[in-house]
Formats: sequence, C-alpha cells, structure tokens
Amino acid sequence: MSNSPQSSLRAAGFSHVIGVGGIGTGSLIELDGDETLGRTESRMGHLLDARDYCKLHIVEHYIAVLLGAPGVSNSCRVMAVGNVGRDGAGIALMREMANAGIDPTYVRVEPNCKTLFSVSFLYPDKSGGNITINNSAAGELDQAQLDQCRTELEAAGPHAIALCLPEVPLEARIEFLRIATECGSFRIASFAAGEMDAVRSVNLLSRVDLLALNREEAASLGTVTDRGHGKHEVLEACLKVAEAANPDIVLIVTAGAEGVDVFDQGAWSHHAAVSTEVVSSAGAGDALLGGVTAGIVLGLPLVRRTHEHNGQDAGESAIDLGLLVAAFSLTSTHTIHPEFTVQALRGFAGAKSNPLAGEKASQLHAPSSSLRESTADSRHHSGKP
Repeated sequence: MSNSPQSSLRAAGFSHVIGVGGIGTGSLIELDGDETLGRTESRMGHLLDARDYCKLHIVEHYIAVLLGAPGVSNSCRVMAVGNVGRDGAGIALMREMANAGIDPTYVRVEPNCKTLFSVSFLYPDKSGGNITINNSAAGELDQAQLDQCRTELEAAGPHAIALCLPEVPLEARIEFLRIATECGSFRIASFAAGEMDAVRSVNLLSRVDLLALNREEAASLGTVTDRGHGKHEVLEACLKVAEAANPDIVLIVTAGAEGVDVFDQGAWSHHAAVSTEVVSSAGAGDALLGGVTAGIVLGLPLVRRTHEHNGQDAGESAIDLGLLVAAFSLTSTHTIHPEFTVQALRGFAGAKSNPLAGEKASQLHAPSSSLRESTADSRHHSGKP
C-alpha cells in the first residue's frame, strides 16, 4: 500500500472501521488531595457513581453513534475484535455495543475468564489515570480471531480503517497491524506509555498512519519526561522517533484542557479545547479519537486550513469534530456519555457557538436512541449502584 496517510485520507469512502482493543468495565475513584499518587502511598478517595468502559468500546461507541447503525444508507460498518468473559459484565457489554451500532461478530465470549476490569482515578482538577487488570478475557485475543477479521479487511481494502488500541496483548496488536498493512487499510493506533520501548524495538510505527497519544505517552515515545521538558521538546522528541519509523505519519497529541497538537503535512498545528464545565475527564481522549475517526470517515480534512487565495478558513475538520465530542464527554461522570446522540451534540455545539454545520457534518446520522436506553437495565455490570 502507499505509505502516505494523506492519499488515504483524501480517498475517503471508508466502508469499515475494524478495531482491536480492550472491552470491559471499571470503577472511578476521585482521590483526596491534588498531589500525584506516590509509589508506596495509601490514599483515601470517593467512589463515584459512574460507569467506566475500556478503550475500544469507548472509541467505537462514538464512531458508531455519529455515523449511524449498519444498514443505514451510506453508513460505515463499525466492528469490534476482542474478548469478554461469560459473566454479567460481558453479557451487558455485548448488548450495549450492539445497541450502539457496533458489530460484535468478532467478539468472543470466554467461558473461563472474567471480563476486563479497570480502576480509574481522578484528582480534584479532574485529571487522572487508570489501572487495568492484565489477567482477563481480553488477554485471550488470538490468531484465530485475527485471521477471521482478515476476511473483512481484505474485502474492504483501502476502504477500511484498522483501529488498534491498548488493553489487549501487544503481540496480537502487532499481528493486527501486519494484517492491516497487507490488506491496504488506513491504520490508526494508540499505545500506553509503558509500551513504548516495545513499540520502538519492533519498529511498529512503520505500520501506523495516524498515531494518537496523550502528552505523557508522547514523552515516553520520545524518551523524555513530560515534567522535565516543555511541550515543544516533548512534541519534537516524539516526532523524531515517529518520523524515523514512518516519514508520512500523522500525530495527534492531546493535553487535556490545553487542547490538541497535530503533526500533519510536515507541520505542527495547535487546536484549542472547547471550553465547558468538566464533570470528569475520564474517557475524553478516547471520545476525541472517536470523533476524529468519524470525521475521517465522512471525508473531512484532518485539520482546518485557510484557503491560500483569499485567506478564509477552509471550514470544519475531523479535529474540530473530535474536540467537540471530547468536550461533550467531559460533562458526564461516565466514560461513555449516556446522553450522547447527534441531536444532543448539535445542541451542545450550538450552546458553545460552535454549530455542526456544512455539507460533510450534515451527513451525520441522528439516531433517536442514546446509551441510556441500552444501559438502563444493565448498570449492574460494573457493580455500580
């Protein structure tokens, strides 16, 4: 395939988003005190009445709701590849994904494993992190499942987006990206900070078109420290490693309230976050990636640029849509906003004087259902009241 993400982005016409990554539940705890949690520290915290989900489910939920369920005219088929346990959480998650429009054909139910579980922690300023178990059904993702989804990738060819996310074994993701490369897919990936040594050692970014990271992950990729170096140093160190693997790579680096930095077509651009009241930042980065991916499927340019001949703004972009979806997600305690619909997003955008307008955005489907309808009877899946 062409190694240029720009040619793939301009082609648009994507018919499939096929994602590999974590599918699971979790708990959210708001810590007492703003100091960073120490290595041997015990800290009190408040258990939040919130539903937590894992990365693949979050990202694909926003994509599926934005683009519409399978069977809708001009829709894109959103498929998940992963594993859940044969327990209450796994059964509920399978139902929720299907109700949102995610095709779970390649999600396998493991009879002898528990569904993936994580604990997210938030500081008073709403920043935070998470701890995810590594002995769950998610760890059972195997070659047979990847071989099955290869059929979909081969049939779609360059019209498929291969979405590669953490919380499943890195070896399986390496294989998934190998298959996606052979099939000519447009490859979007993210990796945890602790995985960057392995990512560099196998030159994995040579198989990635668009890499989405937060500032800490970017610092880890660039072998610098986020706290010890300024933003510019972190971005340039990250870019140096990424470009050495793939000279045409596109980078999206998020930094919470500071917004997003994008490296695209040889230059960095900064995009401010949409101002909103923050209830919880958990899941916002995944929501942003979901919005960006949906924008790419719609054929939006990745970033806004001015028309050279008149200096006017070229209009909406995939990053704009991602930032708007991320801001909407910040208004909920849950890592998937239970009220997220296209209608709700349009209303939110209008209230922010940032309306979803234009020919491309008008293609967004507006399903009448929201996550609340699909989860109202299954909140027990994560042990929340």
